[in-house]
Amino acid sequence: MPERQKQIVATCMNGEERQYFFDKMIEIAATVEGMPVTYQQDGKGDEAIAHLHYFLGDCHWYITEKDREGEVEQAFGYAILHGDLINAEYGYIPITELVDTGVGAELDFHFKPTSMAQIKQALENRYG
Repeated sequence: MPERQKQIVATCMNGEERQYFFDKMIEIAATVEGMPVTYQQDGKGDEAIAHLHYFLGDCHWYITEKDREGEVEQAFGYAILHGDLINAEYGYIPITELVDTGVGAELDFHFKPTSMAQIKQALENRYG
């Protein structure tokens, strides 16, 4: 999560919505903990499950696997830059760079684990 988003969540955890944000952070931590590690979804293609979604404007990153070791600094997933579905692709995504890019891509708190087939269909419906 980018530093700015962390600060906002910390502020919200001291406000009247604190229980929602506390519960959401526990939910996200459990999602990350239970995610497949590198190569566990290899060969599943569009049946692979994306567990996290980051966004920045019209750019989206769907994370399907986390690093095998230590902190989640790199992950594997599907990247769509500027709504360009033609050039969207699977690959390794440096999470630290993703969230530390000045403005920083935000972690989608409302995203639920979803198959890439469903995500791609929704994107096709959205962008045409």
